[in-house]
Amino acid sequence: MSGPIHEPPIVVLDALMPTAQHLVINRRGSTVWEVESHRGRYAVKLGYPIDATPDWTAQPWTALAPAREGAVLYRLGFDDVAYGEWERGTWNFQPWHEGPDLYRLWEPCRQRGSPVEPHTGVALGCVEALAELHAKGWAHGDVQPAHFIIGPDRTHLIDLALARGGRVPEGYDFPFRGCLVHYEAPEIARSVLATGEAEPTRAADIYALGASLLISATGWRAVEYPDDAPRRVQREAVASGRRRRVKVPGELGELIDAMLSTAPEDRPTIYEVGKALS
Repeated sequence: MSGPIHEPPIVVLDALMPTAQHLVINRRGSTVWEVESHRGRYAVKLGYPIDATPDWTAQPWTALAPAREGAVLYRLGFDDVAYGEWERGTWNFQPWHEGPDLYRLWEPCRQRGSPVEPHTGVALGCVEALAELHAKGWAHGDVQPAHFIIGPDRTHLIDLALARGGRVPEGYDFPFRGCLVHYEAPEIARSVLATGEAEPTRAADIYALGASLLISATGWRAVEYPDDAPRRVQREAVASGRRRRVKVPGELGELIDAMLSTAPEDRPTIYEVGKALS
C-alpha cells in the first residue's frame, strides 16, 4: 500500500543540508529517505496517518512511530539521532547502515538445489545485535529479517518504533497491537486476538528471530496459512501453536526449532542462543 510521496520537512533539511536524497520506502503511512549530507549518510523517516481498513487496525500510530523510535534510540544512548513533529505527523533521522538485510543475504540458500547453506556466523551476528538490546532491558517487538542489516563490521538491528523497556514521551507513545504476523509468537497472537493489544517480551523476540532465520534460510514461514489470508486468520493459525517442521540442516536447525517453541518458557534466552552458535 503506497500513497503520496512526502519530502523531508524543512526542519530536517535545515539540520542535514542534503547533497542527495533517495526514496527508499513509501507505504502504510511511512516514508523513508536515504539522505547524503556533509554530516554523513542518514535514514530519514516520516510518519503520517492513513485510512484504517478492516485488515489493518493500527494505522493511527503510523504518524507517531518515527518520533517514538527516535525517543527509544535516545534512551538507548545512540548518538546522532533527532526526532520531532511535522505538519502531518512525526519524523526522525538516524545514521544510515550499509549492507543487505538477512533475507536478501541468504537468498542463495533458498534457490532450488543450491549447495549453499546458511552461515552460522551471520546468524550469530543477528543474535549479538538482539542480545545488545536485551541486555539493556528492552524487547524489540518487531523482529523480522528486514530489520537485520548485515554490515561490513557488524550487524545492526533497526526499526525500534515498537520496542518496550523504558519510558518514552507520552505524546508519542501508543499501544502495541502486534507486528508482522509471520514473526509473531503464539502468545502475542493470542493476546492481540483477545484484547487487540499485547506486551512485547524478550521471549517473543526469540521466537521472531527463529522465524526470521527459518524463512531467510528456506523461504518457508514458521506457520502455514494461505498467502492472501486475512490478518485475523493468520493470527489464529499462529495462536494455535501448530507450525511447520523445521528443515534447516544441522545444529542451526535444532536451535531454530527450540526458538520456535510454543511455550515462551521453553525457548532459549538470547544468551543461550549465542552460546550455541559460538
